[in-house]
Amino acid sequence: MNYFISILFCILFLKSGFSHDNNSFSNSPNVILILADDLGYGDLSCYGQTKFQTPNIDALTKDGMLFTQHYSGAPVCAPSRAAILTAKHIGHTTIRGNKKGNKYGDFPLSEYDTTLTQLFKSRNYTTGVFGKWGVGYPGSSGDISKKGVDVFFGYYSQLAAHNYYPEMLWSNDKKVFIPENKRYGNKVYAPNMIHDSVMIFLERNKNNPFFLYIPTIIPHAELVPPDSLTKKYKNLYGTEKPYKGIKTIRFATKYGAYGKQLYPKAAYAAMMELLDKQVGEIVAKLKEEKIYNNTIIIFTSDNGAHKEGGAQPDFFNSNNGLRGYKRDLYEGGIRIPLIVHWPDKINKGSTPIISANWDIMPTLAEIIQAPMPTNTDGISLCPTLFQLPEKQTQHPYLYWEFHENGGKQAIRMGKWKVIKLNVNSPYKSTIELYDLDNDVAESNNLAEKHPEIVKQLLDLMNIAHTPNKFFSFRNDRYR
Repeated sequence: MNYFISILFCILFLKSGFSHDNNSFSNSPNVILILADDLGYGDLSCYGQTKFQTPNIDALTKDGMLFTQHYSGAPVCAPSRAAILTAKHIGHTTIRGNKKGNKYGDFPLSEYDTTLTQLFKSRNYTTGVFGKWGVGYPGSSGDISKKGVDVFFGYYSQLAAHNYYPEMLWSNDKKVFIPENKRYGNKVYAPNMIHDSVMIFLERNKNNPFFLYIPTIIPHAELVPPDSLTKKYKNLYGTEKPYKGIKTIRFATKYGAYGKQLYPKAAYAAMMELLDKQVGEIVAKLKEEKIYNNTIIIFTSDNGAHKEGGAQPDFFNSNNGLRGYKRDLYEGGIRIPLIVHWPDKINKGSTPIISANWDIMPTLAEIIQAPMPTNTDGISLCPTLFQLPEKQTQHPYLYWEFHENGGKQAIRMGKWKVIKLNVNSPYKSTIELYDLDNDVAESNNLAEKHPEIVKQLLDLMNIAHTPNKFFSFRNDRYR
């Protein structure tokens, strides 16, 4: 392991552009955005989790704000990441589903998409991305080098990120092979390797303003934590039903299949403990380098809890009573945690403001005084975060779509939410209407009782959805 850390240290030192003159940024806050992978609304103890604890993440709320009605960009990985990086809802994003680009990565962002990393580069920040990129492949328009990223270490491909003991990771445009993991070697645990590189980045940039984006792969399947952490939970959750997993590494590498797990519940809790531990170590490093008070930490997720690789979200109540899971447009698939932390700067407590991950860019743009790209959908949350005199702007609506499982669309306006299912089969399509103020579990369909509200939201839905030739509904041809 030390051998690889040495290599990473050299690579990061040479490639990160650490020589910025930062005199004009003495008051510019550093920003760390941590994006968990498939972490549900109830997967943190500060959001109600009782079967394991997340004390370090919970601690962020003591000098920050917890959002109770916050949403992801999409119910799956790639379009959700596109939304957070470009400040567009999925009706406008380039990427609207998980779609393979080539063997090294996924369908890419467009050359015209301005990303969060580019926003920070416009203010001379050093930018680092550590974890799963998932919005392009090397050489594509979504290549990290074309999107304002100084340092990248992790996975380009979502399928590759299904394996916690990969044979290879990427350092910018270079492949970093891990021979210890060849053919089920399972010696070098990728999240630890990536986390070590985060620590290096923080140490090397303590005197520079930086934007650090950590799209961790935890707790996405496969359910494989280090054995030392799993032992703690093996006897806590009763008899476990093993998950059989894959049989060959070739199959796993090519198709992203998941490894076996004898103790899925224990493994999930252990992975959450590891994620929480890493957040705690990041905070400790900020304090050690004396940059804690000038660093904003944002913690959120890319979508709701998953049921893959042996995961059992119902056992953990991972969605805190919300209906649905990953790939659903019910609240359980898209409502997620958001914690924003900045000591002695941000209002403390919780807020019920309706917000989404595409609000992160305009909020940070206002903080660092960077010009926002045009044609975005987000709002700045600064009036809520800092109790500014101006009134908090409200979203006129939030919109989502999903192109698998027959096609799905959803829109929320105030307390009302419409979900349209089987979009690709007009004769089979169904419409559901929910009052989220009084029925957050979405158990009482009010569509027949309020046809005028349904019509209003469906008309708005048609405006929110713009056709995309790569991710289209069947009826787009008639628009």
